[in-house]
Formats: sequence, C-alpha cells, structure tokens
Amino acid sequence: MTISKLKSPELDLFFQAVLSLEDSDECYRFFEDICTVSELKAMSQRLEVAIMLRQGCKYQEIVDKTGASTATVSRVKRCLNYGADGYTLVIDRLAKLGAVEID
Repeated sequence: MTISKLKSPELDLFFQAVLSLEDSDECYRFFEDICTVSELKAMSQRLEVAIMLRQGCKYQEIVDKTGASTATVSRVKRCLNYGADGYTLVIDRLAKLGAVEID
C-alpha cells in the first residue's frame, strides 16, 4: 500500500480524531463543528455517486437522483478507476454491513 502524498502530522491527528468517534451521533457532532453544511452535503453526495457508479447506474440517472453535476460524477468515476481505492474500500465494507447493495 502506498503512502498518500497528503500525509502530514496534521492530517494524521485529524484522522485519529475521526477514528476516535464511537457512533453516528458523535460523527454528527464533530463533523457539524468542523465542516460547513455545504462541505458535508458535498462529501455525502460524492459517496452516493460512487455507490451508484459501482451499481452500474448511468450518468444521467446519477445526476437526476443526486443533483450532482456531470463534472462531479466524472471526478468520482476517475477516483474509482484510478484513485487510492478509498471509495472501493468503504463501499465494500458498507455492502458487507448490508447498508448498500452492489451488483
């Protein structure tokens, strides 16, 4: 596994903070303080786009359902194909939990 080009002590601390959260309520409290509403909506939208892409949905269906731009859909698809496999890791785990269905 390669180390991210973004690796830094500050990001390490941030990720440790995220990993210390124990449940959804704590996530809501922390992320509501640290992110704007727009940032949170954008991140959750990207995850929804990634899930739909993994499910084989077409761009227009994704745009219509999520409200994401075609540029966002394209960017997420590029990450799924050529990124650090973060989306794949999380989506596979969500599928194992039964939170999402992947064909």
